[in-house]
Amino acid sequence: MRLAADNLGCSRGGRTVFTGLSFSLSGGEAMIVTGRNGAGKSSLLRMIAGLVHIAAGQIELTGGDAEASTAEQAHYLGHHDALKPSLSVGENLGFWAQYLGGDAATVEPALEAVGLAPLSGLPAAYLSAGQRRRLSIARLIAVKRPLWLLDEPTSALDAPSQVRLAELMRVHLAGGGIIVAATHGPIGLEAPRQLRIGPGPA
Repeated sequence: MRLAADNLGCSRGGRTVFTGLSFSLSGGEAMIVTGRNGAGKSSLLRMIAGLVHIAAGQIELTGGDAEASTAEQAHYLGHHDALKPSLSVGENLGFWAQYLGGDAATVEPALEAVGLAPLSGLPAAYLSAGQRRRLSIARLIAVKRPLWLLDEPTSALDAPSQVRLAELMRVHLAGGGIIVAATHGPIGLEAPRQLRIGPGPA
C-alpha cells in the first residue's frame, strides 16, 4: 500500500495556506506533520480525508480497496470528539461501528483496548475529556481501515493513555497500516518520517 501526495496546494477563505507539498508513505510507515499554528497541518489531514477541497495537486492511495475512495479507507481523528452525551459509551461506539461499516461484535474488544470496557453502560455526558478522547480512539480499533489520520491524538490523554495509544499505533503499523499525525510533540513512535509545513518553529 502507498499513500502519495504530489504538489498539493490548499486555500481557505481566499487565502493560500500552503503550496507545493509532496510526500510518499508505504504500508508500515508513519509521518509526523509539524508547523506553527495556522500552517495547515489540520487542513492537510482533512484534505486526505476528503473533507477539504484540494486546490492544487493530487492525493492517491494505491494497493488498498480499488472500489473505495481514499476517504473510505481512512479514519480521521480530529480535535472534536463526535459523541452523543445521552448515549452510553457502548452505544456511542456501536453507532460509529455500524455507520462506518463495522461489526457490533468489535465494540467491546475496542473498548477494552482503550481501557473503557468497565464504563460501557455509562452515559457519555459523564466522561472526562481524556475518556472522551479514548472513546474516539476506540473507533480506530472497532472498524479496521488502513489509513489513520490523527490530529493532535494525545490531546487530553494522561501518560498511561498515551502509552496505550502508542502501542495501538505500533500494532497498526506492524499490520501494514499507514499513519499521518499532526502534532506539536512526540507521540511515542520510533523514528517516524517528518514533514514540516511552513517556516518558523513548530
